[in-house]
Amino acid sequence: MREHTVGEVMTRTVVTTTPGTPAQEVALLFGLHRIGAVPVLDDEDRVVGVVSRTDVEQGTAGYVSRTDVAEDFRPVVRDLMTSPAVTVHPEQRVKDAARVMERRGVDRLPVVDPEDRLIGLATRRDLLRVFLRTDEEVRAEVQERLRRAGEGLAVSVREGLVTVSATGAGSGAAPPDGLAGLVASLWGVDGVTGVVSALDPPRPSP
Repeated sequence: MREHTVGEVMTRTVVTTTPGTPAQEVALLFGLHRIGAVPVLDDEDRVVGVVSRTDVEQGTAGYVSRTDVAEDFRPVVRDLMTSPAVTVHPEQRVKDAARVMERRGVDRLPVVDPEDRLIGLATRRDLLRVFLRTDEEVRAEVQERLRRAGEGLAVSVREGLVTVSATGAGSGAAPPDGLAGLVASLWGVDGVTGVVSALDPPRPSP
């Protein structure tokens, strides 16, 4: 299968904001476009951060119902955004971008040029579209690969994100030898955009 790049799958029309934008205006953007986060750009279109719906909700919680707070003291995007942003470049492989998403715990990545100027946005759904496989097809292949590890494993797949956990009698037991490597190999399954292992047994209480 040919290796696809981020530049082939990214969304080129991106909703953005600026550091000085009032937080409540950004909240309107989230509702209008039905999105959960936007890149924050400086005057030269360079990505300086990302602000999410959760950032805004938490940052404005004390101001929403108040009318006695002067405009100068109401939060703006620079007060709430995550900076520096986690970004990727268009020439990076889709699988590598998926690993970045999983490692950093994000669902979207601004795509930037060598000067950090925004040129697109890659979402988990964008990456999954490359493989043209349904979650059910991915799950079937993952289960086949894990069959050699025996019974007691549960597999779920959502938008290419694979979660492997113990079930039944295997819950809470130490994972069989070699299983960690087998789970790690699931990255090689076409359509997988992330792998989460919930197989480690719980630690005893002190």
